[in-house]
This record gives sequence, C-alpha cells and structure tokens, in this order.
Amino acid sequence: MKREKGGMDQLERSKDEEEESDCHHDDNDSTNNNNRHKTVCPGTGEHPLQYNYTFWYSRRTPSRPASSQSYEQNIRQIGTVASVEQFWQIYSHLIRPGDLSGHSDFHLFKEGIKPMWEDESNRSGGKWIIRLRKGLASRFWENIILAMLGEQFMVGEEICGVVVSIRFQEDILSIWNKTSNDLTTTSRIRDTLRRVLNLPTNTIMEYKTHNDSLRDNSSFRNTKISL
Repeated sequence: MKREKGGMDQLERSKDEEEESDCHHDDNDSTNNNNRHKTVCPGTGEHPLQYNYTFWYSRRTPSRPASSQSYEQNIRQIGTVASVEQFWQIYSHLIRPGDLSGHSDFHLFKEGIKPMWEDESNRSGGKWIIRLRKGLASRFWENIILAMLGEQFMVGEEICGVVVSIRFQEDILSIWNKTSNDLTTTSRIRDTLRRVLNLPTNTIMEYKTHNDSLRDNSSFRNTKISL
C-alpha cells in the first residue's frame, strides 16, 4: 500500500485544515459530508493511507420497493480508517462477503462520500460491474479493496469507493468513479480491474452511470456491456 512520508507527528497541515478539523479515533457517530468535523488520523507509528475510507453495510428485503430515503435508512456506517493498521483492525473482524446471506452489501468509500447515487461526489459518475458466480465474492472483494487502498488505479481522485453485493443467484462487485463521461479514465479503471483481479480476457464487464440508475431505480439493470 502507498505510504506517505513520515509518521503522524511529521505530517504538516495548513492553518485552514487545523481550523476545520482535528484528529480523533473513529467513534462511528458522524456521517455528514461537511469538512468541518473531526477526522480520523493515523496513530503514532502507523502507516497512513492516501485517503481516509469508511466501511458501510446495508441489507434490505428484496420484495420491498427501494427509494433513496429507505436506502439511506438501511445503510449503516461501520467505521473509518486512516492507516493500514486501522484498516486491518476493522477488516479482520468483519464477516466475509461469501458468508453473508440474503440481499446484503458491503461498501468501502472515501471518507465523506456516502455510497449513494445522489451524493455530490457520485452524481456525475458511474460504476464498473463484475458479476461473480457464488463462492468468489470474498477473494475478489479483498483484492479490489487492497488495489484501491494501494492506489493501483492511477486515476487521481476519480475513485469514490467499491461495493460487493450479495444476491441469491450471483454476487456482484462494483467500483464507483466520479466522472462517467471521461472515457480515458473509465477505460483505465476497467483495464486495471482486469489486471488486479486477474480476470480472463473474455470476462464481461458492464458500466452504468448513476444518472441511469436514478432514472430506472436500479443498480444493475440496463447496463452497457464491455469485453
């Protein structure tokens, strides 16, 4: 994973940053997107991540129609991490996706971005979708989040987060980015996904903008196919 130079006591912050936030260990009590809130920071001697990330979990009954309001009520923040060590501390205690049942999702997004189409950082973006046969979700989920935390996609700040969706017939992996109409960036993300997940060359990959998801109220229907 990518490391920034120096430990926590060597990190330099501007005066504006010092006025707007100060460090604490995550207490899971804040989900707003305002920059003026206490942020999680690496502990002394820990290895900082390039960005802070927040784990989320959601589960719903498929027979009930989804709406943005009900979806927001169903997502729960698990915790935010700022270092490699904090990540493993939370991740090692989470149930593996392959052991989840029903209609469940794990999300790992940059701090301040909710895993919702309507979020300001997501609304102009979209996501790559990979459908998995049952039994592969846990390994692929770990590989994709390690690639994201390790900054392997090389697309600047374009990556918003990743999701693993457990369904009855299949499991679905997706990675969200900010700018759906940037073909160079979306292609690079697709190609990096193929590499880090070691996907066969004939793997079908699908892309869907969040605007399209808002129009048809669906995450995975009516996608654009890419080989």
